[in-house]
Amino acid sequence: MLWQLRTATPPPKVDPTLVSPGVWGFVITAAIMVVVILLIIDMVRRMRRVNYRAEVRQRLEAEASTEEPTA
Repeated sequence: MLWQLRTATPPPKVDPTLVSPGVWGFVITAAIMVVVILLIIDMVRRMRRVNYRAEVRQRLEAEASTEEPTA
């Protein structure tokens, strides 16, 4: 009975061009993806720079503490 009800209803008449994102949707999505990738690359560079500076600061502090003369 349920199977008969499903086949008795006609398929909806929807224009496929109205429900697809189209070319503009693709262009906007691709642009957002490019911007996100560039932001991730920039963030990785900044994190590496911060880590490198912290490492250099630790080395300088270690050298300064060993070079202090004890009188």
